Amino acid sequence: MNNKLIIFDTTLRDGEQSPGAAMTKEKKIRVAKQLEKLGVDVIEAGFAAASPGDFEAIRAVAETVKDSTICSLARANERDVRAAGEAIQPAQHKRIHTFIATSPIHMQHKLRMSEDEVVERAVQAVKWALEYTDDVEFSAEDAVRSEMDFLVRVFDAVIKAGAKTLNVPDTVGYSIPLLWGERFKQLIATVPNSDKVIWSTHCHNDLGMASANSLAAVMNGARQVECTINGLGERAGNAALEEIVMAVKTRRDVFNLEMRIDATQIVPTSKLVSQITGYPIQPNKAVVGANAFSHESGIHQDGVLKHRETYEIMRAEDVGWNANKLTLGKLSGRNALRQRFQELNINFDSEEAFVAAFQRFKELADRKHEIFDEDLQAIANEEPVANVSEHYQLVSMRAHSETGSLPQAKVVLSISDVQHEAEAEGGGPVDATFKAIEQVVQSGTELLLYSVNNITSGTDAQGEVTVRVAKGGRIVNGQGADTDIVVASAKAYLNALNKLHVGMERAHPQV
Repeated sequence: MNNKLIIFDTTLRDGEQSPGAAMTKEKKIRVAKQLEKLGVDVIEAGFAAASPGDFEAIRAVAETVKDSTICSLARANERDVRAAGEAIQPAQHKRIHTFIATSPIHMQHKLRMSEDEVVERAVQAVKWALEYTDDVEFSAEDAVRSEMDFLVRVFDAVIKAGAKTLNVPDTVGYSIPLLWGERFKQLIATVPNSDKVIWSTHCHNDLGMASANSLAAVMNGARQVECTINGLGERAGNAALEEIVMAVKTRRDVFNLEMRIDATQIVPTSKLVSQITGYPIQPNKAVVGANAFSHESGIHQDGVLKHRETYEIMRAEDVGWNANKLTLGKLSGRNALRQRFQELNINFDSEEAFVAAFQRFKELADRKHEIFDEDLQAIANEEPVANVSEHYQLVSMRAHSETGSLPQAKVVLSISDVQHEAEAEGGGPVDATFKAIEQVVQSGTELLLYSVNNITSGTDAQGEVTVRVAKGGRIVNGQGADTDIVVASAKAYLNALNKLHVGMERAHPQV
């Protein structure tokens, strides 16, 4: 066991499996560049065999990122492994992460394979992967419910085949820290040549213990943690990178491990991922929540003022709070804006796209005195979906609300360069706006989520609205930002409809 802890971030793969959180290639590149700036060791950029779009996104990340290892997930079959190998080929440091289920319930009901067949397939997958890179990771899916003797057999076989990292996932979030730590301790003590590989843990948060389970694994020999920004991921999510990193840093007396992570980039990364995916951060979220370093109690406030460490175990500035300072104003020119976008790892595919962003910046600066980095991230997120012209465009709108009467809204939409008008009443101005839009588009979607968050502080702050809609089994998130919440809501709803129109969706890697 060495003293380095490898941080394996799977925000772009497992995190993207959150309903509606699929990212375009351009947004994956933005997140990947920020993860590189954060100091992540391994970036799992996606599942190459899921779709041509996922393949191209992984390849683009592999071409862009230089300091982190770029990884693609692959099921234990030749098609998946070869797709992964081709996708990561441009990377300076590349890894293939192949997996197969090892629990009785998965082998019997999902795979319909015997133990011998699973072992044979696992070994063959590792050998296929070695044709592309010598950095091969193997995962025993649903290891938490797998029999120990069979886990030992599978891991022994893949080590002999050439796997360098062995991942033990709690795929269904079933374990508790005491038992998860004991599982790692037993595996490392039992598997032949266990000292020749890196042991990794991947925990889901169904019982709220993903981070605790991951740290229990580290205390018992794991030297790689698979995690996501903000704990993003399907169902209840994954172990949160920010929690893992700061636990190890803060309790160095317990872990005594080194990491490459630049902790001051944690909050900027958290905010970027939240804005791009449309998943807001709860205020009391550890490390990155808005209230994480707030003190309401008078006793706490008095203690912190006298000596910070009475109630604070970390410094807010150490994780990047207050790092996003005032950057630009209404008199700022194109060069200043372009430079700040570059500092935020935001690049535009064409000069026309940048000019459009500059125009949005100027319009916002006329309404909002102070422009922060978060505002610029929101401006960048207003790029057309998947680099195609937006099918539905908001030309203008008017909403009216007063006590004692039903709120009303009128919208003018452009669809294929033809303008359409509609008016509607609703329970509130947002409801009326959505109903007016639906009179025109008649989308037939189901609204699953409507969420509003302020991007920065102040009464002139932009509000960021997230809507989640479903149609025909497909789920997408739409986002819109504006100093007027009703306008932001209309933008978000149309953004979701545009995503449905261009067919933004991805396959689940385990289907």
